[in-house]
Amino acid sequence: MTRLEPFQPVDVTALHVAGTHVSDDLRLEGEPSTGFIDVAVVGGATVGIWEMTAGSMRDIEADEVFVVVSGDATVELIGEDGQVTRTIELRAGSLCRLETGMLTRWHVPVALRKVYILRDIEPEP
Repeated sequence: MTRLEPFQPVDVTALHVAGTHVSDDLRLEGEPSTGFIDVAVVGGATVGIWEMTAGSMRDIEADEVFVVVSGDATVELIGEDGQVTRTIELRAGSLCRLETGMLTRWHVPVALRKVYILRDIEPEP
């Protein structure tokens, strides 16, 4: 983990995020890759940077809030019947919240980078 120290700024646009190719079962178009780095744990939440290169993929979301710092995307929310129930457009400056279990499809024309705050899931007793 790249550690974010108190009172020490980090340029989130310059940090290297190593990506891996999206698996065939999640990839829809192109050859997208995704990667992330966690930079801090604050109050039981993880703060990190996530990036997706150009392409389309499906995903199952976690409970998070994020802000897009570069790139853009069209994201579709998929209902239980497999149909698109809502579509949003993201661009640099967009703030968004996702909830655990949401099914989405991400269409990214150029690399998208976001800073996320992810609620850590507590282990079951």
